[in-house]
Amino acid sequence: MLEIGLRYSSELMVTDAVTAAAVGSGDMPVLATPMMMAMMENAAMLAVRDELPAGCTTVGGHIESSHLKPSRVGDVINAIAEVTKVEGKKIRFRIAAYSGNTLLGEGTHLRFIVDRDKFMSRL
Repeated sequence: MLEIGLRYSSELMVTDAVTAAAVGSGDMPVLATPMMMAMMENAAMLAVRDELPAGCTTVGGHIESSHLKPSRVGDVINAIAEVTKVEGKKIRFRIAAYSGNTLLGEGTHLRFIVDRDKFMSRL
């Protein structure tokens, strides 16, 4: 059952492949902002995955986040998502990313519950 407070944490070690220089969002060897946001989105998806009706998944609708501090190659990043509101097919999350106890970024994320087959048939 979807409820406020469901949480999940995704973990990633920063490698050259997820740096701003590698993904094209910048030119320095630090964790790319799009990769940090993807981690937070992944945590949100996984926070509710096991509570969805059969045949359903969630898709991202909106994400907003700061990126406050850089992370170097070798740092371990934890992205956390927590459900803050459920409105029918809309699920709202508080999201954050940390390196140890250091806050890297935080924000909000909106996901929608969709039927997989119906969603894919619209492509």
